Amino acid sequence: MVSPLGVGADINWEGTIAGKNGIGPITRFDPEEYTSRIAGEARDFDPLRFMDQKEARKMDPFIQFAIGAAQLAVEDSGLSLDLLDSDRTGVYVGSGIGGISEIERMHKVLLEKGPGRVSPFFLISTIINEAAGQISIRFGSRGPNSATATACATGTHALGDSFRLIARGDVDRMIAGGAEAPVTPLGVAGFCAMRALSTRNDEPEKASRPFDADRDGFVVGEGAGILILEELGAALRRGARIYAEIVGYGMSGDAYHVSAPRMDGYGAYLCMKAAVDDAGIPPEQVDYINAHGTSTSYNDKLETLAIKKLFNEHAYRLAISSTKSMTGHLLGAAGGVEAGFAALALYHQIMPPTRNYEHPDPECDLDYIPGQARAGEIQYALSNSFGFGGTNGTLLFKRFEE
Repeated sequence: MVSPLGVGADINWEGTIAGKNGIGPITRFDPEEYTSRIAGEARDFDPLRFMDQKEARKMDPFIQFAIGAAQLAVEDSGLSLDLLDSDRTGVYVGSGIGGISEIERMHKVLLEKGPGRVSPFFLISTIINEAAGQISIRFGSRGPNSATATACATGTHALGDSFRLIARGDVDRMIAGGAEAPVTPLGVAGFCAMRALSTRNDEPEKASRPFDADRDGFVVGEGAGILILEELGAALRRGARIYAEIVGYGMSGDAYHVSAPRMDGYGAYLCMKAAVDDAGIPPEQVDYINAHGTSTSYNDKLETLAIKKLFNEHAYRLAISSTKSMTGHLLGAAGGVEAGFAALALYHQIMPPTRNYEHPDPECDLDYIPGQARAGEIQYALSNSFGFGGTNGTLLFKRFEE
């Protein structure tokens, strides 16, 4: 993981369990004229830890984040070079927006200095599939190489599609997830224009408050979440540390609006139901949900409604939290990071808290694990991601027991 909480899975997990805040004033540019002047910046990320200066100059930050997170995931997995450098290892890493920082920079060069000064590396530093391409080149992975761009569901869809590729027997393992670097003048201005962002600029640490009655919008964040998915038999044969099993994947479309979720929560319900049905378990066996939980008025109440629709009375026994309360919303990277949190929750048997849940909302009346992490027996955990355009993804994880 690369996130506003730090660089590395352990650092992110420890920060999340402690309820650490990763949100602060924007430093990437001068935000004085913006209605929202806060973000979750990956301040601890140094690209030179993972590549040399010459390479770094040819990549938008979203690709740098992806390479850094992939390198950390590979190291943690203990995979040998011959297993990575293989026809049976693939890469599937997406982004919701892609290289917006480099697009802005090169557009300025074009206007000020003319077309002859645009970098020959411009396109390969910005297009979304180059994150997967660079990772594939780095490890020699010749299996499926792909990318998805499904807004805030990107990371979840990349992981779910990779799960399907492995289950189908096309490949033994996948390096999969999402990356995003949207904290740029144009990126933030666009979300401000939509009135989607929190304007709690004087209290950035309290700005992301999913399910709280005083929420006023999401906080944009940046980073990457990359997981190593491996066929179970292959992982067992090499003695891998297994955090969790993916046992279900669901997708759905709202067919409703370009940015707002369906007002009846049906798309989110359909997506979660598909994941649970895919695993062949009754909904009552799910113990924990890492919610999409953006801290926006519509998302939080409609995700709550969808949970009630699927789980009925069990909804009130479920534990639910939004780690976006600490990281902000990492857009295309959110699904990868949050899938990682769900897997770690199963591995450690601890559920992350929802930070800043202080004022109950009558329309959000479930157990959102307010304030402090909670230990408890978790057998199954869901991770939800819902994106602009009405694109939805849900992953269902199971605790691994030998």
